[in-house]
Amino acid sequence: MFEEFKKFAMRGNVIDLAIGVIIGGAFGKITTSLVNDLITPLLGLVLGRVDLTSLKLVLREASDTTAELAVTYGVFLQNILDFLIIAFSIFMMIRFINRFKKKEEEAPAAPPAPPEPSVEEKLLAEIRDLLKNERQSA
Repeated sequence: MFEEFKKFAMRGNVIDLAIGVIIGGAFGKITTSLVNDLITPLLGLVLGRVDLTSLKLVLREASDTTAELAVTYGVFLQNILDFLIIAFSIFMMIRFINRFKKKEEEAPAAPPAPPEPSVEEKLLAEIRDLLKNERQSA
């Protein structure tokens, strides 16, 4: 059973997937930081010094015995913005990679070697050449 698992784990697809998950996690942290630390403050400045994450719709005010009940739509907007930036970044990366693939595909392939003529084809070619030589000498 261990050998079967080892064989499964060492297949190329599993390793590629693991690398993709690790890089995706790191990429997600970078884009989250980009959104939270750069884009959101700039967007808040443009919108009149509003912090998107603090936007909320209060349904019930806090009292001595209960906590505030609110719909925090600003956090939702922040997550949508985060998703859009990640999706656009991945789109641009795949577009960039596809450009290189197209260039590799566009490179002309070497023409295939002509097939080896059969015995009949060799004999017919010899007969043709003999007939051509007879016509030229006559």
